[in-house]
Amino acid sequence: MSAHAPNDAYASAPLPESMTIPGWRVALILASFTLSLPGFLNSAQTGLALGFWPSVLAAFLSGVVLCVGAAFTAIVSVRTRLTTYMLVQRSFGVKGAALVNLVMAVIHYCWFGVNVSFLGDALVAAQTQGYGVPGDFNLFVIAGSIVIAISTIYGFKTLDRLAMIAVPLVIAILFLVCGLALHAGGVPNLAPAAKPPVPMSFGVALSALVGSNMLAVATMPDLSRFIRSERGAVAGMVLSYPIATPLLMVISAVIALATLQTDIMQLVVGYGLGAPALAMLLFSVWTMNSLNLYSAGLSMAATFPKIPQWAFTIGGGAIGCAFALMGIINAFIPFLVTLGLIIPPIAAIYVIDGFTIFGRKGSAPVFQAFRWEAIAVWLGSLVITLPATAYGVTLTTVPTLDATLLAAAGYLTLLRFKKLI
Repeated sequence: MSAHAPNDAYASAPLPESMTIPGWRVALILASFTLSLPGFLNSAQTGLALGFWPSVLAAFLSGVVLCVGAAFTAIVSVRTRLTTYMLVQRSFGVKGAALVNLVMAVIHYCWFGVNVSFLGDALVAAQTQGYGVPGDFNLFVIAGSIVIAISTIYGFKTLDRLAMIAVPLVIAILFLVCGLALHAGGVPNLAPAAKPPVPMSFGVALSALVGSNMLAVATMPDLSRFIRSERGAVAGMVLSYPIATPLLMVISAVIALATLQTDIMQLVVGYGLGAPALAMLLFSVWTMNSLNLYSAGLSMAATFPKIPQWAFTIGGGAIGCAFALMGIINAFIPFLVTLGLIIPPIAAIYVIDGFTIFGRKGSAPVFQAFRWEAIAVWLGSLVITLPATAYGVTLTTVPTLDATLLAAAGYLTLLRFKKLI
């Protein structure tokens, strides 16, 4: 899920300095995005695959990587006060950015599929608890997708505000489940599970943890352009990812290793937390998915202005529903690793531009139809890293880092060759 701006009045222009806020306020929002149900699943699967201490180390390193990446994207946005959409347009060209926006929208729809799968699981869990909810997983996913898409069109602002209430309550539920798991089973075995549901190496686990938050890092300017200063932007990033990511890993790994279970819905039912807890988990999924549809709709409507935004919201709900029905939740880790290959090169390119050819704070945006340098490097990095990762070929053992370094080195080399820097 992306970090989108709380005010759209300056979506296509630099934000006035009078509207800026301290960095710690943005840090709280980012922490709430990190401490989520998909984050729990990712961390729980990592804990079972690596064991407790290696998984916590992977989480800490991923928090540092995300912090560094987010600090760079945040600094660029503070200097320009531009949204992610405008920065991508500046780097890839007005027409070239359409391809980037299309890919970003598909990623949002994939996240929709992941989240609505959690909703289906919650209702199946409610059914097994005897709450009389008729239907099966597929029916719940379809009905949930329809309701979420319609509510996003007509009631997004209310859901957006309520999300800030729902997420802390979800965090409280995770702490409660962790305490119950320790009370029931004692101190868990800290070694990896004998047969983890998703076997993975340390490098792949690190890439998945980074990939799960890379969309937020790449779209950080939508939020961070509101931060008052560059120092405040860096401080906000330090207060978020390096703290929230390891915290969620500790909670998730303890629960997973104590119960050998990664389905939080079944755990909530098993510990007798009942309908209120399930309802809160369901509501958090609802709000997060509304954010996904809203963010994707904004970028697609800007790319294709003749099509109304509600059409992308409905269409996105249908696409995300299809992903859920096809079992995207069962390919969660490969999905996250792929995100770690697709998104970092985009951010690397507009960050390099922000520090080099487009100058420092106050420089006027320069837009072309296409900037082939950026397009070629991004697509070229995908052509190399996607098959390399599939065949286990890596430079650093961390596919996300490979993609970032390759794109950054390639782009800087191309800019120097063309004497643009």
